[in-house]
Amino acid sequence: MVTAEQRRRAVTFLRTSRRTSLARACRLIGIGRSSYAYTSRRAPRDAPVRARLRVLAGERPRWGVPRLHWLLLREGLVRSHKRTERLYREEQLALRRRRGRRTRGGASRVPPDVPARPGERWSMDFVHDTLADGRVFRCLTVVDDFTRECPLIAVDTSLPGSRVAEALDCLAGRRPLPAWIVCDNGPEFTSRAFLAWTQRRGIRLQFIRPGKPVENAYVESFNGRLRDECLNEQWFLSLADARELIERWRRDYNAVRPHSSLAGRTPAEFLMACGHHSSSPDPRPPVLMAGERSLARNVDCHVSDPHRPRSRCCCRCAGGRSCRPPHVRRRRRAAAPVARAAVAVGTRPTAGGVRAVPLRATQRRGGLACRRVGAASRGAGAAR
Repeated sequence: MVTAEQRRRAVTFLRTSRRTSLARACRLIGIGRSSYAYTSRRAPRDAPVRARLRVLAGERPRWGVPRLHWLLLREGLVRSHKRTERLYREEQLALRRRRGRRTRGGASRVPPDVPARPGERWSMDFVHDTLADGRVFRCLTVVDDFTRECPLIAVDTSLPGSRVAEALDCLAGRRPLPAWIVCDNGPEFTSRAFLAWTQRRGIRLQFIRPGKPVENAYVESFNGRLRDECLNEQWFLSLADARELIERWRRDYNAVRPHSSLAGRTPAEFLMACGHHSSSPDPRPPVLMAGERSLARNVDCHVSDPHRPRSRCCCRCAGGRSCRPPHVRRRRRAAAPVARAAVAVGTRPTAGGVRAVPLRATQRRGGLACRRVGAASRGAGAAR
């Protein structure tokens, strides 16, 4: 027993069931008789707030106390967050945390630039789920990094690079496209069709490092909210039903759901506060960097000649030698004459007394076993 109300109920139980006097019951429970006789005046004042809080918690089953407090604050029912937290705790509306496997995420040493206006930079990623009949569908999520607005969620069973470009073309008819797009190294975003589309549109791509989703934090956070508040709470009977429910949640996210990083405002309210004139894209043509120019050249050659064979490279793109890192190209150029000389004699020449000895087992794997030969062994070989 912790609260005074629980102690009062215990005293009442002793008096009614055990026929204990008031003084003895209060002494056993540890509450004063004046405290037992006190009647709280909070109950009639908190009744409408409790009822509204229960209704909002039922409508938003995955919202915590901060967002529920913002909704009550908009309606003028509360002023202090402490009152909302007290009623939230008394009504036992606390959420159960859904924790997955704990992982350690690395961050880039140089942090990316923060967008300065709406529509300057978008982030894209994919989320998957299943229908009632077991079929798997995918969702292409697009988020504005400045306003946290979600302009598009494309739902389909297959979303290749050409389908992604088609969905963004449909979106371009309603609003301007950004100057930058942040995405991962998936096959949809590194395909020739999508790279050619970004070149035609003048959009620069910013690829994150493989295995570092923390560098695409805006859309990853949005995907977590989409999964928690929509996908895990709905039962999709068909693909059309999934599109309708997800689109309804997207509009609710943009217009109703308060965002913690926007000081409790919705993305639509934050966009209105910024002004519509700030959402226009940069009219200047994008300047391609060195890596982007080489990637654009590879895209041009493969678009002009689709039957040109692809060469293996480090980033799974359509490029050849130009897409390899500079230190890899320098190391391969420096090792080429030595390797040719080694092939002529059947061994790989090394420095510092290291001799390469070909072995039959390692030859089948395409490798060589090396051993260090000391001065004594070299002298013994010369004597023989």
